[in-house]
Order: sequence, then C-alpha cells, then structure tokens
Amino acid sequence: MTTATAKPSNVPIEPAKQWPLRFKKHGFGVYSYDTYGCKVWYANAWQARESDAKLQPSSDSYKPDHQRNWSSGHIGIRNFPAPAEVTWRSKDGQPHQARIDIGELFKDEVILHNVPREEMADVPYGKYQHDPDIIMEVNDRTIRVYIRAMIFLKQRVEVAGHMRADFRNDLILVKTYTY
Repeated sequence: MTTATAKPSNVPIEPAKQWPLRFKKHGFGVYSYDTYGCKVWYANAWQARESDAKLQPSSDSYKPDHQRNWSSGHIGIRNFPAPAEVTWRSKDGQPHQARIDIGELFKDEVILHNVPREEMADVPYGKYQHDPDIIMEVNDRTIRVYIRAMIFLKQRVEVAGHMRADFRNDLILVKTYTY
C-alpha cells in the first residue's frame, strides 16, 4: 500500500475495478506562446483572454521541462460542453480561429496514462475518483491538446535520479492541429 492511500479502518482499499480508468468530469487549462490575443471560450467561460497588443513569450524562453507544472485552472467540468472556440494571431500577425471538440477527442471518456494496472495503488472501494486535466497549448500556428491524470503507485519510483514519487501524472499528447 502506498502512503498516498492510508487506509481508514472502515473503508476497503482494493484494486481499481474499472480498467481502463474513465472520467465523467475534468479540469481545463490553456497555455499560449508566440501568440497575440489568444482567447479560448470553453465550458461557458473564458479560459484564456490574452492582450491583442502583446506577443506572448516563446515556449523556448522557458526551461525545457516547463510543461511539468501545467495544470487546469477550471475544475469540475462535466463531460462534455460545446467545443472550445479559439481565436488568436500567430507571431507573424496572421489571424486564426479554431473550434476544438474536446468531447470528440475524449468520446470514450478513457483516461490516457502510462501506468500499468499492476503498478497502480489500490483505491478506496476499488473506485478511482480523480478528475484528469485537459490542457490546451496554443503555440504560434499550432494547437496541442493533452491530458494529465494523477495515478498513485504501489511503489515509489525514480524521478530525476531520486526515489521519491509515489504517483505519476504524465502529460499525454492527444492531438495536434496546425494552422
């Protein structure tokens, strides 16, 4: 048993009963690079509203592992609202717009991750209950959609040369669009 799922005395901690893991709600976040005026409307809210006058920094200006800290800013979104409406100008000033159907990308509601079933920690009542983050990157003329989910492990794993992580939350690329 992992330290992340300390067992209360009256709650059965069991292997996940459902495999592959599925989700009914998700978080959503947007990161923009080399764009002017990136705006994303999703789940009845502005997820991004960048300045039309200011070029967002290039992703190259950040550390190579900057994506490690990406997460959602809007949580608890029920699957699935209308497609995300995206407008922006690429760094050359060219205007773009896109309609990204998150529901179509995840129509099977399966959480994509890199953890084998036998390495996943047991969970209360055998039910995995963490909502994944769906993350959109708008980078110049490219939109990428990712998913990230916290999956607790039975054993600690090496991260950056240290045995310290008892979970994985890998960023999984789902789809790339080029404009």
